[in-house]
Amino acid sequence: MAAAAAAPRPEAVSSQWAPPGHEGARTAAGLGDCEDARVRPLCKPRGICSRAYFLVLMVFVHLYLGNVLALLLFVHYSNGDESSDPGPQHRAQGPGPAPTLGPLARLEGIKVGHERKVQLVADRDHFIRTLSLKPLLFEIPGFLSDEECRLIIHLAQMKGLQRSQILPTEEYEEAMGAMQVSQLDLFRLLDQNHDGRLQLREVLAQTRLGNGRWMTPENIQEMYSAIKADPDGDGVLSLQEFSDMDLRDFHKYMKGHKAASSELVRNSHHTWLYQGEGAHHVMRAIRQRVLRLTRLSPEIVELSEPLQVVRYGEGGHYHAHVDSGPVYPETICSHTKLIANESVPFETSCRYMTVLFYLNNVTGGGETVFPVADNRTYDEMSLIQDDVDLRDTRRHCDKGNLRVKPRQGTAVFWYNYLPDGQGWVGDVDDYSLHGGCLVTSGTKWIANNWINVDPSRARQALFQQEMARLAREGGTDSQPEWALDRAYRDARVEL
Repeated sequence: MAAAAAAPRPEAVSSQWAPPGHEGARTAAGLGDCEDARVRPLCKPRGICSRAYFLVLMVFVHLYLGNVLALLLFVHYSNGDESSDPGPQHRAQGPGPAPTLGPLARLEGIKVGHERKVQLVADRDHFIRTLSLKPLLFEIPGFLSDEECRLIIHLAQMKGLQRSQILPTEEYEEAMGAMQVSQLDLFRLLDQNHDGRLQLREVLAQTRLGNGRWMTPENIQEMYSAIKADPDGDGVLSLQEFSDMDLRDFHKYMKGHKAASSELVRNSHHTWLYQGEGAHHVMRAIRQRVLRLTRLSPEIVELSEPLQVVRYGEGGHYHAHVDSGPVYPETICSHTKLIANESVPFETSCRYMTVLFYLNNVTGGGETVFPVADNRTYDEMSLIQDDVDLRDTRRHCDKGNLRVKPRQGTAVFWYNYLPDGQGWVGDVDDYSLHGGCLVTSGTKWIANNWINVDPSRARQALFQQEMARLAREGGTDSQPEWALDRAYRDARVEL
């Protein structure tokens, strides 16, 4: 089973933050570097971010497109004078030297249990504790004060939360039309052990289905029976049986069966709180604290997604997932897509880091689970064995390798990508698979700060250059209004 963890091998590294000039890092690449002209695949052909996984995912569903940062950028362009906008291609050829970006900072883990002292605010010290090396995961107790936690919850309630949506079905038909993959190719991609038969485990390991429903072996067999895909009822599809199945019948079946909240990939409500210039002073203070924690450039942190605040009621959960998607020729990063002079059918979230804050103490359940943390090896097929799906956070959280209990004010953070050896983003880290365990009693409040970095160094540089230009040319009016958030910036709330 994938949960058979072994003692991790300590990293032979310094006890300090990796310096910008870390050995092995190359000089920053400018826009003219030919090696950055095409986006390389981020993942080796294995695991949850393999190309096989990506293609199957695209056929069954449309990748989650609700990235709020893209909306923020759209507002930037919409508020400007469209007639005077020369367009991305002409802007990229404008005067001035090509931007260059230095290596990305990355905290070393040293060993599990290692602690170091940092000063993130003027009047106190914080301690960072290493929780795992795969993924590189840390915990910081007391990152937020109790008052800050309550204020964030209050602002989120004032703004209003909406049900969290995963994989919206309205784009499904468009996604299927865009992905030109034959049924034979699809079968081969699903058939992980190449035995010419699709086991339930193989289908479950590769699918997130059209209406956000979390699939179990029982669900799959029920669907097979409804669309008459498995005549002998053994739960295994031959190539002929798969070829005879109309995938549109599958989609119609899923669309016609509304899932209960407990059957969804994610059962929660969320909202977004603006953290840029003019935001509530607590929102600004938290962003600056994250900036000091990550040691990343202000441009990267300030241009990342707003703060997402999430509420899980009793019965809430989020099945195991990764926060970042791979970038293939068919995809582009959500946060840089509007300035890239490219046309691709799909977008994905490119999140270099996740910083997660616990805003309250949870009465029962609600842990954050990392099912395969610090395993010696990673094999996606071994996530599902003997009717135990380690990704299922409603049934099997107790079988994950690492669980973090929610404690008010504590932050955990991790890197969603491995380093590429040249100071930039490498492959997606399969070990960053994580989920929110079932809340058995009470309510769970968390917040997420995602730090967005495009795997194309040149495209990230162009994005930062364009955003700086917008700020210079537009002055204070270049910032989106976000009127509700701005109204809170001087609020004094009794908590």
